[in-house]
Amino acid sequence: MPHSLPSSPKSTPKDGRNGITKFTNCRIVKGDKLVDEDLWVNSVTGKIIGSQAAFYDDFILPDEVIDLGGRILSPGLIECQLNGAFGFNFSTLLEPAVYAKKVKDLNKQLVKTGVTSYVPTITSQRSELYKRALPHLGPSGYVQVAEDGAESLGAHCEGPFLSPTKNGVHNVDVLRVAETFEDLVDCYGASSLESDGSFRPTPIKMITAAPERGNMTKLIPELTSRGVIYSIGHSEATYEEASAAVGAGATMITHLFNAMRPLHHRNPGIFGVLGLAENLPRPYFGIIADGEHLHPTTIKIAFSSHPDGCILVTDSMHLVGLPDGAYQWTNGESASHILKKGNKLILEGTDRIAGSSITLIECVTNFLNWSGAGIPQALKAVTSTPAAMLGLQGVKGCLDDGADADLVVLSEKRDYSGVELVVDEVWKFGTKVFVR
Repeated sequence: MPHSLPSSPKSTPKDGRNGITKFTNCRIVKGDKLVDEDLWVNSVTGKIIGSQAAFYDDFILPDEVIDLGGRILSPGLIECQLNGAFGFNFSTLLEPAVYAKKVKDLNKQLVKTGVTSYVPTITSQRSELYKRALPHLGPSGYVQVAEDGAESLGAHCEGPFLSPTKNGVHNVDVLRVAETFEDLVDCYGASSLESDGSFRPTPIKMITAAPERGNMTKLIPELTSRGVIYSIGHSEATYEEASAAVGAGATMITHLFNAMRPLHHRNPGIFGVLGLAENLPRPYFGIIADGEHLHPTTIKIAFSSHPDGCILVTDSMHLVGLPDGAYQWTNGESASHILKKGNKLILEGTDRIAGSSITLIECVTNFLNWSGAGIPQALKAVTSTPAAMLGLQGVKGCLDDGADADLVVLSEKRDYSGVELVVDEVWKFGTKVFVR
């Protein structure tokens, strides 16, 4: 996402410094490999710069040289399905000033987990909540203030145009059917779907909806023409219906296997569009690697079917970072309670999983130990692949010259049970914002 405003005064160096940092003795992620290579970043521009251009062509010396002692230097992690964290849920009706402060506080906590960019997610709610909350959840990186923490890449509306038989924990009383584009505008608000002509980007980045409901499949081109990603999810769609949605422009599947028609040998359902049949482009797909939503072998099968489309997500609720107990959640027309025990969340009075409370780096560790993938492949599923899905190649999720200098320093812990990746440092726009 281009940054139309200058960097924060806080990031402007003083006393003749140039704001350039050189990382050395590190392994950086390049494609499917970890490569021993230096990396240069500029906190003034917030960008990664080429070492040859900086040192050999312009004879620039860095303000600081940081020896990472052989640790991994990865692009900042990108979370594509976060319902809330640290006590705040995005699906909450609050006064604007209170809501804005909650988002700001969450951003500063979230970045400490290695997530430098994310897609805040609102579940199926009444129209009033969307119209009140979405203005606070649009893309925020254009301001380029490292100290603000994780930045929003735009909101994800997971509902309310879902199948009532695949609703998961979404309240069926607020689910809707779209026959015309005006039905979407009526639900989310015109300003959430169309630019107002100012420098501020449109708030909604992605919508999850069931393509078989109403005229939703016919509405996909109208959404994508506005830069909104259409994701298939919470759906009873057959393989044919899912294929039609992909043909109309759907490019993502929300939490594959969960809340959708299961794979059948005579009709593979939504999972079937990950194949190469019908000459359709294969969509990206989200995987929740928390040990509750999917069996490890199911995750391995999904990854093997389309490695370049796999995106790890947490689907985490506001219970991330909170102790076990019962917590209130706004669920459409009513208030429900979610029971937390470890990383497992259950909707009170049911046996239904209510999101998770895992962090994205924990999902990466699980995926590493379950899938057989290497560290570069696992990190790709939370960096370059989600960036590509969001249309941010070359800006987010990579270490290319000119990309945003969002970085995570990772160390490895290995024992008999496998490998664990640990977040040691986080850098946002070339400025260090967290040290473990």
